[in-house]
Amino acid sequence: MTPTWFRTLLLLSACQAIESAHLGRVRQAGTTTCKAVPGSEDWPAPGTWKALNESIGGRLLQPTPLGAVCHPGHASYSPGQCPVVQAAWFTEPLHSDDPVSAYWNNWSRDTCLPDPRAPCSSDGYPVYVVNATTAEHVKAGVDFGPLMPPSRLDVSKQARKNNIRLIVKNSGHDYLGRSSAPNSLSIWVHHMKSIKTHPDGFSPTNCNVAIDGLAITAAAGTQMLEAYRATALLNRTVVGGNGRTVALGGFMTGGGHSILAPHYGMAADQVLEMELVTPGGDIVIANECQNTDLFWAMRGGGGSTFGVLTSVTIKTIPSPQVTTLDFAFSTAAENPHAFDAITYFVSKFPDLADAGVSGYPIIFNTVPNTSDGGRTLVTGVVGKVIKLHTRKASEILQHLDPLLAHINATWPGFAFFTNITTHASFGLWYEDNFDPSPVGFSSVMSSRLLDRDALTADLNATKRGLERFSAGGQATVYIVSGKGVRDARPQGGGTAVHPSWRRAYVHATATVNFASLDAAARDAAIAQTKGFAAGLRDLAPDMGAYVNEASNWQQTFWGDNYARLLQIKRRVDPEDVFWCTPCVGSERWREVDDLLCRI
Repeated sequence: MTPTWFRTLLLLSACQAIESAHLGRVRQAGTTTCKAVPGSEDWPAPGTWKALNESIGGRLLQPTPLGAVCHPGHASYSPGQCPVVQAAWFTEPLHSDDPVSAYWNNWSRDTCLPDPRAPCSSDGYPVYVVNATTAEHVKAGVDFGPLMPPSRLDVSKQARKNNIRLIVKNSGHDYLGRSSAPNSLSIWVHHMKSIKTHPDGFSPTNCNVAIDGLAITAAAGTQMLEAYRATALLNRTVVGGNGRTVALGGFMTGGGHSILAPHYGMAADQVLEMELVTPGGDIVIANECQNTDLFWAMRGGGGSTFGVLTSVTIKTIPSPQVTTLDFAFSTAAENPHAFDAITYFVSKFPDLADAGVSGYPIIFNTVPNTSDGGRTLVTGVVGKVIKLHTRKASEILQHLDPLLAHINATWPGFAFFTNITTHASFGLWYEDNFDPSPVGFSSVMSSRLLDRDALTADLNATKRGLERFSAGGQATVYIVSGKGVRDARPQGGGTAVHPSWRRAYVHATATVNFASLDAAARDAAIAQTKGFAAGLRDLAPDMGAYVNEASNWQQTFWGDNYARLLQIKRRVDPEDVFWCTPCVGSERWREVDDLLCRI
C-alpha cells in the first residue's frame, strides 16, 4: 500500500503542476502570440471597460450563462426560474434572445447546461457583450477590440491598445460555432431591428443607377419571421430561410439558400446594398459603385470576416400563391429494394426543379417506425414540396404522382402518404410551414451540393452515395437550387458563393447529435460526419457545400472564389481583427484550449 505521506506529496505536486500550467497560460495570453484572457497583463482594467460602457450609453453587458439558474451556489441560481429554462432549452427563441447562448451546446463547450448535476462556469462564453442597436455601437466595439498599429489605421485614429478576441453574434443560428468564443468581447446585433421600405425602387448610394421594384432596407438583426411578416403586409416577400429565428445578417453573408431560390436565385443574389463596420472601425456603404470588393465578398463570403453587417437592402418579389404537397413513402428496412426506390426518386429532382417544384425532402435510413411505436424499422423519404403561382392540386400532382406510381409498380412493399394544402400567399404559407426543429443539444453537420450528373449519370453510384450519407439515420436532400440560381443576375456582377451553386439542384445535409460533456462521443460524431460527407464527395467531387453546413472549408465552401476572398481579407483586415473558423483567412491562428494564438 502506498504510504499516506507519499500520496499527499503526489497530490501537492499535481496541484502545483496545474497551477503552473494555469499561470503559464495566463502569461502566454496577452502577448503578440495570443489574445488576452482575464488575468493576463494586458486584459483591460475595470476602468477601461467602464469607459467603453459609458461610450455606448450603458449597453455593455457581462451576462451569465442561461443554465446558471439551475446551479446552487451560482450567483444567478433560481429554483423558480430553472424549470422555465429547462422547458425552453430546446426551443430557438430562448437562445436567440440571449446575448451569449448558442443553439448547440458544444459551441459553448458544454460549460453551463441547465442540469444541476453538471458543472457550470462562464468559461465557454464571451466575457463582455456590446448590445448594439446602432452602427455607432458596433463601431465602438470594433474600435475597442483587437490591437492594430498606427500604420494600419487612418492617420486620424489612435492605435488600439486592447488585445481582445472579438466575435459577432446575431441570432446564434450557427452550425459551426462562429458566434461563440471564450475570453472574448462579443458584438451582439440581435436588437438591430428596423425595416425601411423603398416602394418606388432603389438607387444605391452614390450610384447613377435606378433599380425598379419595391426594395427594403433591414437592420442586420431582423429575423426571417419578422422580414416575412413585414413584406406580407405589402403583398410581397423576400428570398429567405425557413428557420423563423435566422437573422438576415448571417443569412445574407452566408449566401442564403431558400425554398424560393430555384425560382428567384439565392438570398445573396437579391442584395442591392450593404452597410457595415470595417475592421478599421469605419462605417461604410458597399454597393456596385463603391467598396465593390467588399460588396462582392460580403455576399456569400461569410460573416464575422470582412466586417460587421449593420443593414442590408434587398429586392422583394410579389408574394406568390403556393400549393404544397406533404408526402411520405416507406418500406420495411430489410426490403432490399428500399434504396433503389429512394435513388430513383431523388434522381428525378433536377426534372422537378426545372418544372418549378422546390422543397425539403428527407431520407430516413433504418429508423424506428412511428406507426407501431418503434417495434419495427423503416426506410424511405418524407418531405414537403411546393409549386408557386397556383392553388390547383393538379399543378403539383402531375409532377409527383408518376414518380410515386412508378415506385409502387416497380418495388413492392411500400406504403404511401400524400396531402395537399394551398395558401393565397407565401407569407401565409410560411406561418404554417416554418422550420420548428429543436435546438439545445450537441451536434455537428456535414453537407454537399449535388448537380444533375451526380444525381442521374450513374444510379448505382448515386445509390451508394445516398446510402452512405444517410447512414446515421437520416439526411436532407433539399431542392433549393436550380434554374433561378443558375440564371441569377446579381446587381453589380457576381457574388462570392461557391460557383457550384450555379450548377446544383440539391443541398444535402447529414447531422450527428451526441451526448454533451462526452469528448469521446464528440470525436466519434465528427468522424461520422466526415465519413458521411465522403460518400457524396466521391459522388460529386467538383461540387461544394453550404457555408453554414460543412466540416471542410476553403475549397468546399468557396471553390475558385477563395483566392480572391483571401486577397480582400488580407487587404481590409491585415491584423485579423475579425477571426472565426472556418472562415476566410483564419489559417494564421489556432485555438489552444481557451486561447486564440498565432501559428
